[in-house]
Amino acid sequence: MKKEAILHIPLSQYAYAEDEHTLVIRLRTAKNDMAGCKLVYGDRVDQNKNIRLKKLDMRCAATDDLFDYYEAVIKDKYTRVCYYFELRDGLDVTNCLYYCERSITEKITDNRTEFFQFPYIRREDIIHIPDWAKNMVMYHIFPDSFANGRRQISGIGAKNGKCITNNGGTLKGVCENLDYIRGLGVNCIYLNPIFKANSYHKYDTIDYFEIDPCLGSKDDLKYLVKKCHEMGIRVLLDGVFNHCGPDFFAFRDVMEKGSSSEYYDWFYCMPEPIEYKDPPSYEAFAYVKEMPKLNTGNADLQKYLIDVGVYWIKEFDIDGWRLDVANEINHDFWRGFKKAVKQVKTDAFMIGEIWEDAGAWLMGDQFDSTMNYRFSYLCIDFFARNILTVSEFDAQIHRMIMRYPRAVSLAQMNFLDSHDVPRFLSRCEGDRARMKLGFFYLIMGYGVPSVFYGDECYIEGIEEPDYRQKMPWLKEDNDYELFKEWIAIRNRHSAVRNGDYVTLLTRDTEGIYAFARVNDEDEVIVVINNSSEDYVFDSDDLDEICRQLEDWTGKSHGLDMPECIDRYGYVVIE
Repeated sequence: MKKEAILHIPLSQYAYAEDEHTLVIRLRTAKNDMAGCKLVYGDRVDQNKNIRLKKLDMRCAATDDLFDYYEAVIKDKYTRVCYYFELRDGLDVTNCLYYCERSITEKITDNRTEFFQFPYIRREDIIHIPDWAKNMVMYHIFPDSFANGRRQISGIGAKNGKCITNNGGTLKGVCENLDYIRGLGVNCIYLNPIFKANSYHKYDTIDYFEIDPCLGSKDDLKYLVKKCHEMGIRVLLDGVFNHCGPDFFAFRDVMEKGSSSEYYDWFYCMPEPIEYKDPPSYEAFAYVKEMPKLNTGNADLQKYLIDVGVYWIKEFDIDGWRLDVANEINHDFWRGFKKAVKQVKTDAFMIGEIWEDAGAWLMGDQFDSTMNYRFSYLCIDFFARNILTVSEFDAQIHRMIMRYPRAVSLAQMNFLDSHDVPRFLSRCEGDRARMKLGFFYLIMGYGVPSVFYGDECYIEGIEEPDYRQKMPWLKEDNDYELFKEWIAIRNRHSAVRNGDYVTLLTRDTEGIYAFARVNDEDEVIVVINNSSEDYVFDSDDLDEICRQLEDWTGKSHGLDMPECIDRYGYVVIE
């Protein structure tokens, strides 16, 4: 038994409450190292001198390249739980070891305070994802580039005292194309910044309480949100609170008055003298002088920005925020921000822009979700670049899923491209077959799928502003109907939206990957051919798929599999 691989962390993604009487407990072990694992638990304040204990078999819920992840669910009356693990060696099933807070031992202690502890299941600490977000399919819009009329975008830029734009998109343009968006099956739109700013991308805010005149007016936003809600579409706005623009009133005051400005402490590590140059003498986003870094540790600025967050929820009925550069802002600010927003709209949804693992932000007190760059990197390497084998891709997907509590992983914003990175079709070097397979997987995968505007119309682009180019409304060559078909499958099946992710078949040499999405009411099987050759199924394939599915569900399956799957093709068995 590889003891050094065994890991459990209380009060983390390895031990969390789903409700007031449901605890999920996970254990990591070396891959293929265990004959079995049991969870032994009891009431940590049991009034008996000798604590009464119960045992649960643990299921191997996921496997990556190095580790197995075992899981058990405690459904009991206990609100205070202590527990340890009973481990059976895969090489010698008679060898039983115990894992508790103290160590891995041959004999378990009789001191319950040395077990692992879940001190109390407090309802305030349970992660609650808004119900509507659990069924979300997102359409991500860069407002300047989407539309300024029905199925049209002028593509005409402007740069004057009132307006800075590249392509002329407007909020009215978005509104006039909501039927197009809803027709895809989408039920949420995320808009890049729409507040008054110094540039076409609007990430250098001038006024957090005004709509940029290039894009429209407050009345336009109010009408857009109203029409979206009538069509069953939620609206998320982009909040840029890590930094502001050079014409933000507080920064202009500091530039004029220096340390004597009442807003001097609104900026992080502001020196004197202040040098507005490249790079600037002050802290700024990515050393960009036009984006001075805000000091969200300042109480007055905290109140100002939290008031911004609340204002657009309260006055315009938006449904939540995507929060820019969220990992460079102090955690306490985000706790206060979420609390204030949720007091106004309890089912508001908050996504943090965090490119790396984000566990510190995702325990329920700050964000509901983050932008899942891990997902996009894996899909680029598997579908676009083909440098991962099927089994390597599968292992990394399982590792990704196990990073966070289940509800959080299911709510991660998955995407293949965005306003910040090259288009996925360009990553695929223009190969539409590979691009389609990637987007098919995005919609069938574990998490919330987000489609960047125009992906369905084969937009390409490696550099900015190419990947933010205008929407090709007149292009008849598109995959609108195909995206619509895939999204319809997701909307039709709860298993695809919230089911377990079960690996059924991996054929590395042939590029064949089969997995299932499974919950108590529903099952969907997906088979992908990530290769340039057709694949003919044989009886061994069918036997393996059925065996894996039966092991997971506990019931036998008879499947009607196709005889062949085309190159870069897919099969859905509903």
